[in-house]
Amino acid sequence: MTVLSTRQLCAGYGSVPVLFDVDIDVKEGESVSIIGTNGAGKSTLVRAICGLIPCMKGRILKDNLPIEKLPAHRRADLGIAVVLEGRHLFGELSVESNLRLAEAKGAERTGTRFEYSVDEVLDLFPFMRSRRTAAVEVLSGGEQQMVAIGRALLLRPELLILDEPSTGLAPKVVRDIVRVISALRDRGMSLLLIEQNVAVAAASSDRAYVLSVGKIVDTIGPERWNSASTAEALAKTYLGG
Repeated sequence: MTVLSTRQLCAGYGSVPVLFDVDIDVKEGESVSIIGTNGAGKSTLVRAICGLIPCMKGRILKDNLPIEKLPAHRRADLGIAVVLEGRHLFGELSVESNLRLAEAKGAERTGTRFEYSVDEVLDLFPFMRSRRTAAVEVLSGGEQQMVAIGRALLLRPELLILDEPSTGLAPKVVRDIVRVISALRDRGMSLLLIEQNVAVAAASSDRAYVLSVGKIVDTIGPERWNSASTAEALAKTYLGG
């Protein structure tokens, strides 16, 4: 079953289009990456899917039902959770308070396949146990990213979207985040990963789309994606590496 699709999606800001006829699919239990340089339109795609900016043309489908006219909160109610690049945590609240708020909201979604508890999130991110009473605003950027991912999981999503989860983070933190994404992937959660780092994307997803200047310019299936030379070749071809 296809969890998410876009068809000829055009979106942008005001009257200025950024995305042009974008078609993507994410199937149930699949991890898919969108890769591209800064300015390619990756974050615009996330915002269009989540309802933070309007769709100028085309369709956005959740479980084959159109959602492009629904407000953002209704899309979240349908099981789409997103970790935006800015994270948007409650900085003055503790780690545990941020998680408990999400847990309470997630409890409204019953009968879902992925029902993480706060304790399970703490198992995924062990550092949180010792920092659970700390205000989020005093955490490092990497720690805040982990809290944001944990909070998203507590919403019991059917699809988790991660917007540039590795950007600006230390290598050790990136490895921890890749470990968690891989664990979610192994558990069968549907994932859409937005990444500029091809190595991170390749380690965390089954296949990928390449976005360039608002258009899908390549679709990379599992055979190419699993090639050891893929990351280097893609970097040279599309990412200016």
